[in-house]
Amino acid sequence: MDLAILPLAITMMAGPQIMSAIIFVTASKPVRLSASFLAGVAIAATVGVAIFLALGNNFSLGDPGDTGSTGNMIQYVLVGLLVLLAIKNYVRRETIEPPKWLGTLQNAEPGTAFKTGLLLISLMPSDLIIMMTVGTNLAQNNASFLSALPFLAATVLVAALPVLFYLLFHRRAVLFMPKVRDWMNTHSWLVNIIVCGVFILLIVAYAHMPERRTARRTTKHGSARMLIFPEPRPL
Repeated sequence: MDLAILPLAITMMAGPQIMSAIIFVTASKPVRLSASFLAGVAIAATVGVAIFLALGNNFSLGDPGDTGSTGNMIQYVLVGLLVLLAIKNYVRRETIEPPKWLGTLQNAEPGTAFKTGLLLISLMPSDLIIMMTVGTNLAQNNASFLSALPFLAATVLVAALPVLFYLLFHRRAVLFMPKVRDWMNTHSWLVNIIVCGVFILLIVAYAHMPERRTARRTTKHGSARMLIFPEPRPL
């Protein structure tokens, strides 16, 4: 996987996802709830990327160095959808409120925390778009699922930041986390726009990386495969 994809792990958890993680830290069983939540996030992200990778391998996505390839066109469409989503959040900023179910997580049990992590990653449109982007990138570069492990690890790490902060700085976390939670509740529209903006910048930046040259390699099945190598820099 290209390292440019790794920052998408941050956008995977932005919004209700990280808000849920913060709420679990401020609940009565912070460590147990957070561990269950992280398990749900890890499973959902792993399965999601695997599904989109499998779908991508069944279609010809073209050369990643070709801006007109199917794989790149899919990513451009995703950028367009994110632009529309950002505009929608800005227009409705006065009326947008956090989901009501977030308030119920304060008294959640570990099973509920697990389901929350599982369903948030599996059903949130922004996360589906990100996992589709990662799966498309892997398939387009003929990479195996193992190449997605850094992205998956980064996603779980971002999700674990609130509980890690709690474990390392317990007293400060007890005072600080509720304030972060309340700010994100009142500025959820801004968080959504920032997430969309970061995602768009990452995809556009990746699409406009310096041109890459290709070399052909024969796979163990005897078929030709395109490999991407960066242009050599002058000494």
